[in-house]
This record gives sequence, structure tokens and C-alpha cells, in this order.
Amino acid sequence: MTTPSEPPADVDVVIIGCGPVGALTANLLGVRGVSTLVVERSALPHGQPRAFSCDDEALRVYQQAGLLGQVGPYMHRPVLANYVNRAGRIFARVRLSEVDFGFGHPPLNFFDQPRLEAALRTGLDRFGHVTLRLGTELVSLAQDAHGVDVTLRDVATGQSRLVRAGYVLGCDGARSTTRAEAGIALSGRSYGEPWLAISGDVPPDAVRVPHTTFVCDWRRPAFVSPGTGGSYRLEFMLRPGETAAEMTRPEVVAELAAPYVDPARFTVTRAVGYTFHDLVAARWREGRVFLLGDAAHQMPPFLGQGLVSGLRDAANLTWKLALVLAGRAGEELLETYEAERRPHTVAMARMSVNLGRVFLARSRAGAWARDTLLTAAQLVPRVRRAVEHFEFKPVPAYERGLMRGGRRKGPVGCLFPQPTVTVPGSSAPVPLDEVLGDGFAVVGLAAAVAALGEAGSPSGEPGGATPPLRRVAVYPAGGTIPPSRGTDDGSRVDVVDTGGVLAGWLREHGADLVVLRPDRFVYAVAPAAAAHDVLRELTASLAAPRPSHTARP
Repeated sequence: MTTPSEPPADVDVVIIGCGPVGALTANLLGVRGVSTLVVERSALPHGQPRAFSCDDEALRVYQQAGLLGQVGPYMHRPVLANYVNRAGRIFARVRLSEVDFGFGHPPLNFFDQPRLEAALRTGLDRFGHVTLRLGTELVSLAQDAHGVDVTLRDVATGQSRLVRAGYVLGCDGARSTTRAEAGIALSGRSYGEPWLAISGDVPPDAVRVPHTTFVCDWRRPAFVSPGTGGSYRLEFMLRPGETAAEMTRPEVVAELAAPYVDPARFTVTRAVGYTFHDLVAARWREGRVFLLGDAAHQMPPFLGQGLVSGLRDAANLTWKLALVLAGRAGEELLETYEAERRPHTVAMARMSVNLGRVFLARSRAGAWARDTLLTAAQLVPRVRRAVEHFEFKPVPAYERGLMRGGRRKGPVGCLFPQPTVTVPGSSAPVPLDEVLGDGFAVVGLAAAVAALGEAGSPSGEPGGATPPLRRVAVYPAGGTIPPSRGTDDGSRVDVVDTGGVLAGWLREHGADLVVLRPDRFVYAVAPAAAAHDVLRELTASLAAPRPSHTARP
């Protein structure tokens, strides 16, 4: 119930910006029943293929939003990524078809941003409590202890309106108005070298370089790759004195593209200049205002993690907001958003910078030294495997935050794998996340899960209650689920460990069960005898007597 000192909100959350990060954030909030208003300055869909790639973690987030079927079929999944020198000789190769990080999806995927955004925006139609307003911009923010007054303006008419929100999420990109209104500064490095990005369509028989390729030419570094639906992407560093206006002339674009596609059969859809940055906001939260995606951090493109980092932000923050708004957790939980996400984002940016140093050797001598060193290093089988299997990518793990003990220890704080499992009545295995629900989950050996009892958790600590908890009882591959346990009653589901991955993971970590957060990071591992203690600790970590505000119907 609201009190006179807590004016009711029009909506729980206002999201500023409806690019891929903003649209996904709104979908994740929609899945969790959070009333949400999304505003986007542009009145028309973004028609430019700016973002280009995502990874297995991103697809898992789309899956959690219930949108994998809408975005997955349109992805192009490369099987190789080659690093070549100026002469075209391969000196390093990532065999993407052999890479499996265990999260249930291919490690690298290329997409068409307009099509992706259309699917994400269409996904919002599922929710009566989520509204998208196009042609609307943020004017100002004013917050107090109980909410945020958001002044919005219709771009076409100039008319303003005031919206009261519980929280505001800035997903409005590198030039974020939300960040400026919150008084948050950026720090880091902006790279002065301009680049040219070219996108277009090309028939398969007009493609001359069929695999994703980093052209490490010290005179003009480049990246080229086939994309989804017969598209092709090319990016070139511009030389001193060259301008985007000059280099986007059709005859120049044709000359640049000729080694990789037949320029006579390449239809250019976009050719623009850009520069890239390694920047991070001084803080990602100012009271009830949060920053996500490029509004919070920007990184070089060499690891393809810019957009993906924003999607990780959304996956981390949305379930926490939903718990706080529902009164199932205190606002202290929201402090774990930046505490968890910043170190991982910084590590990813650092790896992108380091990979850029390999890619961007700018002298003949430097390029020769790089090629020679990397070629020699890969004569060592273990080094070659690490390169070919993409092992240099930072693992998805949090060093501190909402996890048992507060800090990463062993598997605690790491993203849990997503193998396939068989459920009663299913004719084929399904990905694990499909049976976990959208809240916390306990996954364990059948006997350990049975010991939790039908309630699934103890009564909890004073002042709070354990949040809804899905119990997943794991039976061995080839085993049979007892008929009496063959149905999912909403709090428990029984599965057969199709490939033995779950039992193997528990055995490796000396546990009978694992407690997973809604974003599928590991909260705790435990033997069966300690399960109730773990859940009590979880309850105490989340305890909150009531929501911080109440939205109007």
C-alpha cells in the first residue's frame, strides 16, 4: 500500500531508448510483470545495420525473454574466423564450429540490426503492462526518495508530459541524455583513428572471401565477413588525410570491396565513417536512475562484445528490479548490479583493447614481429588449441555480489551451463532454461531435491520469505522418472540428464545441488544436508518487508 508520503507512480519503470538494449530490457521486465514505459526519440524504426554480432550468452538472454524463436532463425553462424597478414596468409585461426562453451548456443552469431529490433519491439506486444512511445524524448529528471518525475516531450508537436516512475533506466546510447541528466561523467580513451563501415547484399557466388576474416594489414587493417540473409560487412581503417566523405564514394567503396566480393554484384546498403571508444561511466546508478549498455560503457569492437555487454546488463538488472518492486527484496539488492557487471565489462574491454593491438600493428616491422611471434607460439599444441577454441575470451563470472559468501569461489558466481534435458511427455530433449522458470531454481540429484520437501524452502528469516523457487530433480541418463513424480506442479519439475552434463557438473564440484539465480548465475552449491541453510542465507540476503513504491493500475 502507498502512503501519503509516497505518491503513486504511473509506471514502475521508464526506459529511455528503444534500441536493442532498451527493447530487450523492456521484454525482460514484461516477462516479470513489471509495468514499463519505453520511450524512443526516433518516430521510425532504426533502419541501419550498425550492431552486427552477438555470442552464445546473448542468445541465452533472448531465450530467457521468450524471443529466441523470433531472433534465432535469422542469425548467420560462422564456422571460422581467420587472422591474415597483408599477403593474405593465415597466422591465427579460431575454429568456431568446434567451440562450445556449454551455454546452449553457438559462440558467434551475425545478425541484421533492423530485423532484430523489429522482433524485439514486436515482442512487447505480448504485454498489456508494457507501452512503447515512439517520437518521444527525455527532457529532464527529478527524483526523490520514492520515485522519479520524468519530463517527456513529443518530438513532432513539442508538447510535454510528466510521468512518475519508480525507476528510470537509461538505454539511450553513447550520447545518453539520461546520463547527462543524472550528472554522471565518462572516463577512458577515445581512439582517434577513423574507420569506414560498409554493409551490403551480395549473391553467394559473388563472395570472394567466404569466412570471417581480420585483415591485419599494417597499411590498412580491415574486418570482413558474410552476414545473415546474403549480407556482407566490411570495415576499413582510414589512412591519415582520408575522409569519410571521400571514402564513401561508390567508386572508392567498390575498390575497397573488390578483394572480398565482386563489386559489380555488391549492393551497398550503408557506408559510414565512425570512431570507437574505451569509456566507462563513473557510476552506473544515481539514486533511482540506472545506466545500461553504451550509456554506461563503450568498448572497441575487436571482440564483438559492445552490444552483448548491454544485453548482460539487462539480464542482470531486470530480475533484481522485479524483486524489489514486488517487495521480495530490499533496495540494497540493486547495489549488486554495478558491483557485478562493472569488473566483467572492464575485463571484456581490456581484452578487446589487447586484441586490437594484435589487429592494429601499424608498421611493417610491428606486423612482421606479430606474425612471427603468433605463428611460433602456435607450434605449441596447447597454445594453438587455446587460440583455435577461443579460450582467450573472458569467462562469464562475477567476482562479488549476490552469491553465497558474497564473493566468487569455485563455480559460485559463474554462469551455469545449459545442456539439454528430457522432461516427461516430451518427444525430444529441451534446453535446461526452458524448465527453470523465470525465478530462482534449485537443480540437484533427485534424492537431494526430494529432501527439500514439497514447499521447496524453509520458512526463512524474520522480515522476509524465500522468493518463488523452481525445484529441478535430475535423474540419470537412461533412467526412468517414477510415475508419481512425472508432472510439473509449478514448483517442481523432474528431468532426465540426457547427456550426463548436470550429474557430471555436480560431481566435479562435490555437490548434490546448485542454487541458480534468475539470470542463471550460480548462487551456491551444497550437499543435500546443507540445502536448507543455503536457502535461509538467500532469504536473509533478499529480505525486505514491502515494495519501495506502488504503481497505479
